[in-house]
Amino acid sequence: MASETRSPRLAVLIDADNASAKIVDGLFEEIAKIGEASVRRIYGDFSSPRSKPWADTLAKYAIVPQQQFAYTTGKNASDITLVIDAMDLLHSGRFDGFCLVSSDSDFTRLAARIREQGIDVFGFGEQKTPESFRQACRRFVYTENLRGGTASSKDADSMAAPKSLLPISAATPVIEKVITQMESEDGWVALGVVGTQLSNLVSDFDPRTYGCRKLSDLVRKTGAFEFEEQTKGGGSVRIRVKTAGGSHAKAKPPKAGQRDQAKS
Repeated sequence: MASETRSPRLAVLIDADNASAKIVDGLFEEIAKIGEASVRRIYGDFSSPRSKPWADTLAKYAIVPQQQFAYTTGKNASDITLVIDAMDLLHSGRFDGFCLVSSDSDFTRLAARIREQGIDVFGFGEQKTPESFRQACRRFVYTENLRGGTASSKDADSMAAPKSLLPISAATPVIEKVITQMESEDGWVALGVVGTQLSNLVSDFDPRTYGCRKLSDLVRKTGAFEFEEQTKGGGSVRIRVKTAGGSHAKAKPPKAGQRDQAKS
């Protein structure tokens, strides 16, 4: 009997001082889309009232707290402990990816170092997270997109569009840039490939940031692209950029030699 293919093993490391416990449901639902959260650790001073919301959720998701008492004011030892644990886990060779949950730019070098080892890093933080940390991750998810319950909920409210963090128009130039970088004779490109390239080009690109659940919804709402649903090949969708006139030019103008032949 063939063995099942195991999901990627992930180490989830949470900075309690720079992440809200309100995201925990959405956080682990998002992580489940990536792989298996084999290690779940959270770092902070859980004797502090600030960390009580996290302390109340640890058992539900089997998160192991790493207590760090605040012996001095200002920076505490949580960040250092998280980094030490991350390096120990990295060198164990047991993990396919790391999930760093924090909005702190101090973890930029850690993310970069893990990726140098050929291991994926997935960041989770607020929209205010510095670009250096966001771009150091293979993918970065804004925690504002994870609040408000889980997508698996059967409540009608769960099917509502997520709250927009940026206007839809802000997504248009990013999508256009990806399409222009892809080789295509007639301008048509597969939507799925566009999605992959967007993730590679912009680590924090997410349709939910623009109030849409899916990339196809976002592309349609921009009004800047044409759609073509193919009947063959599983019904895949292709898109291309609209011209100023509202549609894409379907044929290129003939070359000079061709015009001369036509006249003769």
